[in-house]
Amino acid sequence: MKEDQPSQKLYEKDIMANPKTGAHGYLTTHFANRSREQQSQGWSELWESGQTDFWDRGKPSPALIDFIESATLPRRDGRRLRVLVPGCGKGYDVAMLALHGFDVCGLEVSERGAEVAREFTTSQLSNPSELNFGSKYTHSMTGCVQIIAGDFFKRDWEKLCFEGDTTGFDIIYDYTFLCALLPVMRKDWAHRMSELLAPDGILVCLEFPLYKDLNDIGPPWGLSGVHWNILARGEDGIISEPGEQGEPLNGKFKRTSYFKPPRSYESGRGTDMVSVWMLKK
Repeated sequence: MKEDQPSQKLYEKDIMANPKTGAHGYLTTHFANRSREQQSQGWSELWESGQTDFWDRGKPSPALIDFIESATLPRRDGRRLRVLVPGCGKGYDVAMLALHGFDVCGLEVSERGAEVAREFTTSQLSNPSELNFGSKYTHSMTGCVQIIAGDFFKRDWEKLCFEGDTTGFDIIYDYTFLCALLPVMRKDWAHRMSELLAPDGILVCLEFPLYKDLNDIGPPWGLSGVHWNILARGEDGIISEPGEQGEPLNGKFKRTSYFKPPRSYESGRGTDMVSVWMLKK
């Protein structure tokens, strides 16, 4: 099937531009002076106006594909693993994960965004693109997909997932969700992740953007060292210098893996890292 491609000009400009200009500049201007309560409306406005090229990569994450095709993942007797993708966008990763045999819930704050994701994932499940698979993988059993319009920080959407089963997600994947949030929301992001993850589940983060100065305005907000600060150390993630040193480690999570993926998006400028986390026992 012919792929729907986003505007590559925006990404080329984004890759070469100063963070205060180009695509980043448009987003920072769009969200300037918006309070925490106004963030969801800001993203919904972009969906409604069709201005989604700023985050639309046009394909599922190569780093995530390689990870799930090579990793030893937790298993559940009698059911498929359940995955949450918050801020799922058009649904590239949702469709890809379902084609790998997972039951997947994609969450979008915008109803229009959720509609687009439903349409895209439906088309991919019936006629998959080769972009959904690595070089050695072919799918044999497709999982279920649910696309929900809801606020990640609220509890009302959870009962819509997997027939109301609230035992938690086996895998949660975050790519550009944390970097889109105001810094003051980072600690709440970590808390919600601890609520949503199953006791022996994994949180997989493709950390981006790590090239951006932590003091520059977002979105996207620079995240170098932020995941460690909020997940391992249990702090608020509002830092001015990257680093992973120091005690105590009072966070609810422990990092089980940290590596540079062999493949990732060009927009990461070669700096993306994958971190894998589990809840502390």
